[in-house]
Amino acid sequence: MSPNQTEATARPSGSKIHPAGLLPSGTHTMLELYGCDPALLDDQPFVEQAVRDAVSAAHCELLQIAVHKFQPQGVTAVALLAESHLSIHTWPEHKYAAIDLFTCGQTCDPNQACDLLAEQFAASRKVRNTIKRGEQDADSG
Repeated sequence: MSPNQTEATARPSGSKIHPAGLLPSGTHTMLELYGCDPALLDDQPFVEQAVRDAVSAAHCELLQIAVHKFQPQGVTAVALLAESHLSIHTWPEHKYAAIDLFTCGQTCDPNQACDLLAEQFAASRKVRNTIKRGEQDADSG
């Protein structure tokens, strides 16, 4: 930990810094789930537990979670992680969920979280897109 960081702002132990550009690297995974069980997508306690389970499956550290139930339907949950964040937005009327998972460091496995979420929401189809973040030099813009 650097002298300017407090324990609360220190990077997770698995964080990787590019030596030349000093940019943090991370994995940004966007998951779309189709054909999900609409009752599960609209169940606030279920969505919250699914997020907690996904964070655990990915070997991430949960700092905080916020969950909101919309009327007449839908749930949004955002998990603040030591390694970044996980968010889920559900549309029960479309049997659809959009999930965003950004992790830094080498200890998290976003694929485990994505597979678990697809299973928990009984998705008939999933589309996963992953990009690596911070792989440019700081000066390359």
